[in-house]
Amino acid sequence: MDTSQDPTVMDVRSVVEAVSTDDDDAPVYQVESLCMRCGENGTTRFLLTLIPHFRKILLSAFECPHCGERNNEVQFAGEIQPKGSCYRLEFSSGDQKMLNRQVVKSETATIKIPQLDFEIPPESQRGSLSTVEGILVRAVDELQALQEERKKVDPQTAKAIDEFIPKLRSCATGASSFTFILEDPAGNSFIENPYAPSPDPSLSMEFYERTPEQQASLGYLADQSQTREHGNDASSLNQTSEPHGSVGAVAGRRAIAQGNSAEFAESLFRYTAPEEVMTFPSTCGACAVRCETRMFVTKIPYFQEVIVMASTCDACGYKNSELKAGGAIPEKGKKVTLVVRNVEDLSRDVIKSDTASVKIPEIDLELAGGTLGGLVTTVEGLVTKISESLERVHGFTFGDSLDEDRRSRWLDFRAILIKLLNIEEPWTLILDDALANSFIAPATDDIKNDCQLTFDEYERSWEQNEELGLNDMDTSSADAAYVN
Repeated sequence: MDTSQDPTVMDVRSVVEAVSTDDDDAPVYQVESLCMRCGENGTTRFLLTLIPHFRKILLSAFECPHCGERNNEVQFAGEIQPKGSCYRLEFSSGDQKMLNRQVVKSETATIKIPQLDFEIPPESQRGSLSTVEGILVRAVDELQALQEERKKVDPQTAKAIDEFIPKLRSCATGASSFTFILEDPAGNSFIENPYAPSPDPSLSMEFYERTPEQQASLGYLADQSQTREHGNDASSLNQTSEPHGSVGAVAGRRAIAQGNSAEFAESLFRYTAPEEVMTFPSTCGACAVRCETRMFVTKIPYFQEVIVMASTCDACGYKNSELKAGGAIPEKGKKVTLVVRNVEDLSRDVIKSDTASVKIPEIDLELAGGTLGGLVTTVEGLVTKISESLERVHGFTFGDSLDEDRRSRWLDFRAILIKLLNIEEPWTLILDDALANSFIAPATDDIKNDCQLTFDEYERSWEQNEELGLNDMDTSSADAAYVN
């Protein structure tokens, strides 16, 4: 078949090149494909698009004109997120509307219903965009599909499935209460929050560091030496350090700027220069080639000691930077409150850790800990990132399932966020961090003279300590060894 004269029929390489571009108006590509049912040639259509919560995706739809075979699939076309994600949604019986929540399940995500001991593995329902009800109904249909053959080969298993299907169907119709868990090591799956930007009382989310096994499953090169005591063996890292005189603040600034941006470096080096910059070998998270990671420890006035790490890969150009709290875990949590009154307040430096929640009480905005991850930015930059994040979340209301009421609420809320940056009236920014690793810079050198900025320490609750893993931490043996 000669396809050279048809401009709409492209080869696979053209499709791959389209995926790597930033063109939001990408055309539909057609590729001649083999039908696995009849052996004749059919047509696969590809469309690169941007779906809220799911970033860029590649939609593929196959159709065979000879036997009528059809199938479609959603493939992820963006970057793997820095952390994995886990969404937990609690359903109450009789609440049918909750089953209409949109769900994005990437090809690496697992769905679980613990009450039924039921699990949908990553290889099942790969790359789907559906609702909770749609996912459960599809699971019921797939279980029923081969029951007749299963009864002939394995009657005992077939009988157990026949007893299980009514329980799963009861969840799909809202007749039973259950917990819907969506876990994705790649961090590219999502469950819709219809109450956004307000918190959802039924939905909880958690972002976590991937294990070496999960890194390997995503295609990363898992370095076994990093799994031994979290890399405490200094000889395995071949860690080297150079004195401040030979490296200096200029080299440190360059290292951090290479890792992310000049704004990131300036916001850190504005306070003090590092005593030394250390380098040690690591593995690129994108191409698995050996690269260098630079690290230095510095003290931010009125805050605490922090560790800055920056990695760059000369092979693929991948860059990454992180800011970690140094020293021991504080005994108390800290709440930082800033009253924003003028344009100068928007340029205050902000360090938001990945455990800090963000609140703006004037507009009833609250972001749970883990949202947006860790940031080194300004007050203006933080509000801007919140707006961009919420705009991606509310993209569902602009799709086929358009809800005019929710769309109107989001447009009104976006206008309110713009008013915050215009300082039409004073507003309050609150960073609540149970680990006291967040910070807002004072306007003057003397923090006591800044009447707009307050720091309040508080005792962590048992639930907060449990979430942070502090209740199970036993330091008595370590203290005894230190004394001896």
